[in-house]
Amino acid sequence: MSAFPSASPPRSGRRPAPPSLAFLCSHPAHWIALGFGSGLSPFAPGTAGTLWAWLSFVALDLWLGDRQWALLLAGGTLVGWWACTVTARHLQVEDPGHIVWDEVIAFWLVLWLLSPGAGGEGGLWTQLAAFLWFRFFDAAKPGPVAWADRRFKGGGWRGGFGILFDDLVAAFCTLLVFALWRVW
Repeated sequence: MSAFPSASPPRSGRRPAPPSLAFLCSHPAHWIALGFGSGLSPFAPGTAGTLWAWLSFVALDLWLGDRQWALLLAGGTLVGWWACTVTARHLQVEDPGHIVWDEVIAFWLVLWLLSPGAGGEGGLWTQLAAFLWFRFFDAAKPGPVAWADRRFKGGGWRGGFGILFDDLVAAFCTLLVFALWRVW
């Protein structure tokens, strides 16, 4: 039984109407899934969400240590799974482009693992390169990212996980580029 019986199951293959400010404010899950409003961007919401993730990482990193980041990422992934599931159901689309919590969590992970406290370079140029690589993997969806994107499509709780999973694979691919860069 659905947690939201009045909502129709998500449909794929149709272009969703962009969510509005009223939609954002209508449920707490929408605030999270739409990246606290960054997903409302009419142009490239995934890029807007990733930029919001970068800005919020810089601000939060002033106060969070590695343990707090690990807890935030784990909790944010679980809460995000719920929020993405609910928001996709309410938008009636399997993986709406305006849901950007997947970019937020995945890019926070990249930045945290590349930050100086985690043994990475972490400077502005490293973060910019990480942003560009992550956006490439997330948007172009080469190889493993495309596989992850197809693997968990569907409604319900599986769909919420699928929304997050391909971006986590894009984060892994981004980190792999940096690992290979260090080896060479």
